[in-house]
Amino acid sequence: MSLAQVAAIEGVAPDAIPYGELMGRQAPVILKGVAQGWPLVRRGLESANAAIDYLKAFETSRPVTVYAGAPDIRGRFFYNQSLTGMNYDSGRMPLGAVLERVAAHFDDAEPPSFYIGSTDIDTYLPRLRSENDLMLNDAMFEGNPPIVSIWIGNRTTASAHYDMSHNIACCVVGKRRFTLFPPDQVANLYPGPLEPTPGGQVVSMVDFCDPDFDQYPRFRDALAAARVAELEPGDILFYPALWWHHVEALAPFNVLINYWWNTSPRFMDTPQNTLLHAMLSLRDRPEPEKAAWKALFDYYVFGPADLAAAHLPEHAHGPLGPLDEVKARRLRAQLLNKLNR
Repeated sequence: MSLAQVAAIEGVAPDAIPYGELMGRQAPVILKGVAQGWPLVRRGLESANAAIDYLKAFETSRPVTVYAGAPDIRGRFFYNQSLTGMNYDSGRMPLGAVLERVAAHFDDAEPPSFYIGSTDIDTYLPRLRSENDLMLNDAMFEGNPPIVSIWIGNRTTASAHYDMSHNIACCVVGKRRFTLFPPDQVANLYPGPLEPTPGGQVVSMVDFCDPDFDQYPRFRDALAAARVAELEPGDILFYPALWWHHVEALAPFNVLINYWWNTSPRFMDTPQNTLLHAMLSLRDRPEPEKAAWKALFDYYVFGPADLAAAHLPEHAHGPLGPLDEVKARRLRAQLLNKLNR
């Protein structure tokens, strides 16, 4: 099946990234070559070893977490066959030692898989951003500075999953393929267990390289809704929170830097906690009760934010009015009190 391609924009200057327009689209988009001037991108275009030497210059004494799998996992960091654990091992090593292990297998037809995932740049590679960074010149970042992470490895696959933040992924060394799905495709992606998980988030059970359509027939519908982003060094990809993304690193050595951020105030809790609480309190109730609670949620949560308080005087709005830090603190205390009964 030929999949739709993510829209791409050419000619965007590094100091003119249209962050507001990207957020307004609420869909993935590639900005071609925005990071092509980064020194790390230029070193990677010279050679993988040149990129490795450049990264080593920023190494600290703090070891990084590395995931390693046997050649037979083919770079797919996933579950073991019984779903009781993972098909890889993890440990902590100096960054330079990990990079040397990766380089030692550049010429192997079937190398072991190595993956350094979601590693905070400012903690583990201080000064790297002074030379390799996006210009975050939009008001949305003033109260919500992004988390900036680096991802390093050989040919690896991060199975389809969603994140709770908006994301800009910068392909720095090597090539990446993102296969993205809108949030409404969740049932067609057959999510795995809530725990354990390969990387902290629930992942699709489908092997994208060899999908079993007998076991996962709705995956065909997911593919019909999918969009593919093929990233070259220097390209950046924006996609909104909760979009599922399956990420393949395609070269013998790959580096990605990503920016996660939210536009909601920090005092708001994560809806992921709400989802878990709903499983505890709602999911297994009788269907008529669930339907009634759905109506209440539509009224208080998913409908217009001002509807529930519109007929009340302002002094009686309480948490029905716009949420602020004080109201959030009161709601959190009330909820904790009820949960600790």
